[in-house]
Amino acid sequence: MIVVTGGAGFIGSCLAGRLNELGRTDLLLVDNRGTECPKASNLKKRKFADYFEKKDFLKELAKGRLNKEIEVIFHMGACTDTTETNREYLWETNYLYSKELAEWSLREGKRLIYASSAATYGAGEQGYSDDEAVIPKLKPLNLYGLSKQAFDLWVLENKLQKKLTGFKFFNVYGPNEYHKEEMRSMVHKGYQQIKQTGKIRLFKSYKPEFADGEQKRDFIYVKDAVAVMLWAWDHPGKTGIFNLGTGKAQTWNELARAIFEALGLSPKIEYFNMPDSLKNQYQYRTQADLSNLRKTGCGHPFSTLRDGVKDYVANYLEKSDPYL
Repeated sequence: MIVVTGGAGFIGSCLAGRLNELGRTDLLLVDNRGTECPKASNLKKRKFADYFEKKDFLKELAKGRLNKEIEVIFHMGACTDTTETNREYLWETNYLYSKELAEWSLREGKRLIYASSAATYGAGEQGYSDDEAVIPKLKPLNLYGLSKQAFDLWVLENKLQKKLTGFKFFNVYGPNEYHKEEMRSMVHKGYQQIKQTGKIRLFKSYKPEFADGEQKRDFIYVKDAVAVMLWAWDHPGKTGIFNLGTGKAQTWNELARAIFEALGLSPKIEYFNMPDSLKNQYQYRTQADLSNLRKTGCGHPFSTLRDGVKDYVANYLEKSDPYL
């Protein structure tokens, strides 16, 4: 049985979908889900053997009922809101829960592949290398990043990087992110803005070295992120904490133009003031250093921003049923 925590969420449901395509329906999905939860729509095309609420899953593990059945845990579940201010909630959800899963997997000799985040890099003062010597020096800009950094540090401090596999996700976009509200990618937000107003609105820049809309991110299509995680599962000896982006930083302007192009429209971009609450937390440039991932032998060819956005818009957002 394959466990996917966050299985009703964005990346988790896309991972479950790819596993279904590969013929695996023996999935145990873990998440918070009620009948009114907007994430429930992400599961309407999924085939899975069982489902547990987040806290109930830990209880079942503690009872030992699932030990023999579980093959691997893909731990995608987390609070991913970069504006969340409840430190206790983030610590419990992103650190303590991950630690408990890791301790169980180590005791039982099961694989654990988990989601970290590029938010751990903060303003990028240390660059974007995932080298073990660099990770402890990172200074996240928000509590979300700090909670993810805490678990990465726990892995390193306990010398578990040869037994666990973590991925620092950069800016992931793609189908099934619709429930994420303000944490949705700019591809989905921009698409909706174009449909409603004919234009896209981007933050102004407050650093002279970056023109408006020229702030950069490493944008990665969710299908590529899933492919790399499955590669890691197929190569159990390739463990550690790795960046998961494309290795190429591109501007918000480029992203906006890609959306307009996918819709066959001429670009119309408007720049507006960034909220004061974000000015001290804003990353002006991120770019994954993929050196360590490539050294493992993972040669996955990432989609270009243009191709990824085109697939997302044409095959999902423009369809009556946009779910993967």
